[in-house]
Amino acid sequence: MAEHNIPENLPTHLQHFINGEFVDSLNGATFDVQEPVSNENYATVASAQPEDVDRAVASAKDAFKNGPWSTMLPRERSRVLHKIADIVESRDEELALLESYDSGLPITQAKGQARRAAENFRFFADLIVSQEDNAFKVPGRQINYVNRKPIGVAGLITPWNVPFMQESWKLAPAIATGNTVVMKPASYTPLSAVLWPEIFREAGLPDGVFNLIFGSGSVAGDYLVKHPDVPIISFTGDSSTGATISTAAAPQFKSLSLELGGKSPAVVFADADLEAALDATVFGVFSLNGERCTAGSRVLVQREIYDDFVAAFAERAKNIRVGLPSDPATEVGSLVHPNHFDKVMSYIEIGKTEGRLLAGGGRAEGFPTGNYVAPTVFADVKPDARIFQEEIFGPVVAITPFDTDEEALQLANDTKYGLAAYVWTSNLKRAHNFAHAIDSGMVWLNSNNVRDLRTPFGGVKASGLGREGGYRSVDFYTTQQSIQITLNEAHSPRFGADDAAKIDA
Repeated sequence: MAEHNIPENLPTHLQHFINGEFVDSLNGATFDVQEPVSNENYATVASAQPEDVDRAVASAKDAFKNGPWSTMLPRERSRVLHKIADIVESRDEELALLESYDSGLPITQAKGQARRAAENFRFFADLIVSQEDNAFKVPGRQINYVNRKPIGVAGLITPWNVPFMQESWKLAPAIATGNTVVMKPASYTPLSAVLWPEIFREAGLPDGVFNLIFGSGSVAGDYLVKHPDVPIISFTGDSSTGATISTAAAPQFKSLSLELGGKSPAVVFADADLEAALDATVFGVFSLNGERCTAGSRVLVQREIYDDFVAAFAERAKNIRVGLPSDPATEVGSLVHPNHFDKVMSYIEIGKTEGRLLAGGGRAEGFPTGNYVAPTVFADVKPDARIFQEEIFGPVVAITPFDTDEEALQLANDTKYGLAAYVWTSNLKRAHNFAHAIDSGMVWLNSNNVRDLRTPFGGVKASGLGREGGYRSVDFYTTQQSIQITLNEAHSPRFGADDAAKIDA
């Protein structure tokens, strides 16, 4: 077995970053953070209390109102974002090591996330320069145009599954459009977030534009969501927390973007390219350790190919390389935290009463410690089963047969979630019509999860609220002010003018 690779110069204490300075919590509060291979504490982290959130928000508010960032030309902001992208790309190896160490992601997949993070900044750096808004002219009478403005302080609350990339996905459009931010990363995976201050400083981002706080969702996150000086909240995480945030933000009419859970179907018809479908469906549920919101965790297979496909799927799952996150040969690493490991294992026990276990079913062989789960396959799962309905967020798949297109559609839509879906068929008409009828924010046809940053990202039902990606992100992080100017007589009705004195010219 390869040796566990511990990053060099690993910090033992992580601090907030507020108004250009690393600081501890005012009352000295901290929490411990563990790495997922040994589950041993490797650092203490400053734990934000309401007074620390107040400091961070005040810094961001002052930078927005009095700093240069919100009034800079788009081209000037674009230059800074391009520098950020260059720096992130240049630190790809270091980022990937930290991410893999902190989250348990296989190192090869962590490298992909670092490159994606750079691309997010590059994309929005280009978009804000090429951005155009509507202008309408009524010849000789009126001109109407859109004046787009940044909103203010954005509260960004990010998840633990692909932390650095998810942070970049929110940070890039928020600051590109001229806002300032307070970001709270997930408490399970704080490590890579402490790289942002150094990256931003090197790129020339003014102090106060980016503020970083660590802490629990119930204290720091809740207070940030309710803060009267934070008009925008973007959250990625589970649906129950999203519902809590929605309720907390409603009285202040905040702009919300909630990217929540999923139980996405991968539908495989008999006429599909079965080898390609097998590759994609196995990858779709087991990549990123199964800890991905868009995982195709329900595989629906047409009955005439069902037995062969299920057997091949189970065989592939048994051969997946489970190993140390730092080993380049590893395909599935360690789950992020013992609490999450326990949750996934409890679902596997439930699954043993709800489906036919064909692979995995417990702790990965050869790993008596750490959060290692063997890639697990359940077949013949009924739609009322909990492992069919509920998000497990781990390397566990439920496979279910169907006979007709109508039954496949009913099964695909039969959960409270609606984030992603995957359809495998060689029938072009069926592919499009089926995709249109699926209740989900995104559908991939004959493809695994390949993202185009120009397209809207988000879900329906319990999978979220709002869309980000491309112009939708720019729309979310800006207010669009409609300006009308009359070029001719105003022609206003003259209420009360008949008996009133005229104005002397």
